[in-house]
Amino acid sequence: MNNLCSLDQKRTKIEIWSEKVKRNGEMIAAVGSGVLVLMAFLLESRSMTVSTTLFLCAYVIGGFVKAREGLVTLFKEKEIDVNLLMLLAAIGAAAIGYWLEGAMLIFIFAMSGALESYTMAKSERDLSQLMSMQPETANVLDEKGREQTIRIENLRVGDAIVVRPGEKIAADGVVLEGVSTVNEAMITGESVPAEKEKDSEVYAGTINGAGSLIVKVTRAGKESVFSRIIQHIEKAKNEVPQSQTKIERFERIYAKVVLGITVVLMFLPHYLLGWSWSETIYRAMVFLVVASPCALVASIMPAILSAISNGSRKGILFKSGLQLESLSRIKLIAFDKTGTLTKGELAVTDVISLADLEKEELLTAAASIESLSEHPIAKAIVRYANESEMKLTRPTRLEAITGWGVTAEYQGEDWRIGKPKMFEAVEPEIEKMATQLEQEGKTVVFVEKAGKLVGLFALRDTVRPEAKKLIKTLKKMGIQVAMLTGDQKVTAQVIGKEVGIDRVYSELLPEEKVKMIQKLREEKGKVAMVGDGVNDAPALVTANIGIAMGGAGSDVALDTADLVLMKDDLSKLPLAIRLGRRVQRIIKQNMVFALSIIGLLIITNFLQLMTLPLGVIGHEGSTLLVILNGLRMLR
Repeated sequence: MNNLCSLDQKRTKIEIWSEKVKRNGEMIAAVGSGVLVLMAFLLESRSMTVSTTLFLCAYVIGGFVKAREGLVTLFKEKEIDVNLLMLLAAIGAAAIGYWLEGAMLIFIFAMSGALESYTMAKSERDLSQLMSMQPETANVLDEKGREQTIRIENLRVGDAIVVRPGEKIAADGVVLEGVSTVNEAMITGESVPAEKEKDSEVYAGTINGAGSLIVKVTRAGKESVFSRIIQHIEKAKNEVPQSQTKIERFERIYAKVVLGITVVLMFLPHYLLGWSWSETIYRAMVFLVVASPCALVASIMPAILSAISNGSRKGILFKSGLQLESLSRIKLIAFDKTGTLTKGELAVTDVISLADLEKEELLTAAASIESLSEHPIAKAIVRYANESEMKLTRPTRLEAITGWGVTAEYQGEDWRIGKPKMFEAVEPEIEKMATQLEQEGKTVVFVEKAGKLVGLFALRDTVRPEAKKLIKTLKKMGIQVAMLTGDQKVTAQVIGKEVGIDRVYSELLPEEKVKMIQKLREEKGKVAMVGDGVNDAPALVTANIGIAMGGAGSDVALDTADLVLMKDDLSKLPLAIRLGRRVQRIIKQNMVFALSIIGLLIITNFLQLMTLPLGVIGHEGSTLLVILNGLRMLR
């Protein structure tokens, strides 16, 4: 038995080691190539045969990956790329006796390729880590309350699953029983575990804390938020930004031009300028090295992928690198109101007693009556009473009057709670008070006991705590802000004033929101739209950038948006914009730097001031620098 355990441990170690070698193979080959170049250089004066053999090994080990890529592109796509240029330059250097320079070219080119692959792999690892968080099985309760372990692909909406302490939650759902904390960092970017109790929403892939939970499945398999995040990250990783596409098209044409000029330079200077054949071919090889657009090609994707990886760790889900480019040029952001700038749920703001009834008695009676109703106003009043620790008792009778309110019998008295228009002969002072509250953007309900008005409640959708600061920050960043809402004008104006938005467009149907976005695009240029509901989806698609609230946002909004704020945290929006702007700055820095170095190296080569070793260092060094500059976006 011990021998078997020992064998299993050895096998596991070998598997881990082989996985590491596979993952870091390109970097290992690059470093190995460098070591061989150094050994060959040190032995060059002692044994030319050994030195040349080591140089050849360095060529093969360091250049294999890039040479294969170049040859595949040549034979399959009938195109010439940077990899093939570097392979030809290295072979050319060796052919005229410059083994060291050719090997250095291979080594530095391999190192820059390994760094670029590291950026890609970092994005891959983030995705792999996410995928590994998805559990494979779930413990489901059957009709008799017995547990059964099934694979997650067999889960169905409505199933009740048991989640024990420390386990991963297998599907999106709501808590039926239990109290616990759940680590949702991989979904929301929030490091502090979220408190969960009855009716709380939970997500697949998140990790349960110390308590046990029974969860009713609301979304399973590929429909879960977790699965959709993985799908979007995969899509983002594979979509190439327009700037990168342009660079790649330019690279194909440029590579052919460079190769053509190199062929000409191998003959023309000898006959035209009287250079020796050795000098002519040498300068042609230097030109081939320094004119290759390696640094230019590497200017974009490492920075883009690093930014996407950075954003995903902070709860900002970019669906592609295209959004990073557009986000940096946004001139105006339009916000939906309900569920975006506000929390999307009513809260009691005023409790006013109109008779001898004490405020606490009024609240207790109203909340007790409304405790049997499912209306949002009723829920808000009951929630407010529970927060105030009122003791509630159920009414004897309750009847809902659709669109108006409720009538009930409570503690032997007849009560009515509802809209002001439900009540007749209201005193002018009370009517004036209700009108004033409505002008503040609040919903007013009256409370009547035994035919006499005894109080009123005012409720309003509460503004998100971060909204006001967000609007202020966006304005400081030079971005204009507007609100598009289907809500009534008075309420929209009040919310707009509270958060600091001057451009408020109210009472808009979904198609009218689309027309408004089109109008704003014509006026301002690049426009973003932030929303959370099904009615926002058309506007999200119409805007240059659609931004969805990921926590409570509808499935349609999440699928149609270009950017998702995973924890409904609006404060992440300026961070996303800064990421976009920073990426563009880094890309511009890289491109200017790369073009400047290429131009400088070409000029000094024609002036016969450039040597092949310096050309190699200048060209490949600039490539390394632009990749490292792009990797700064990981921070």
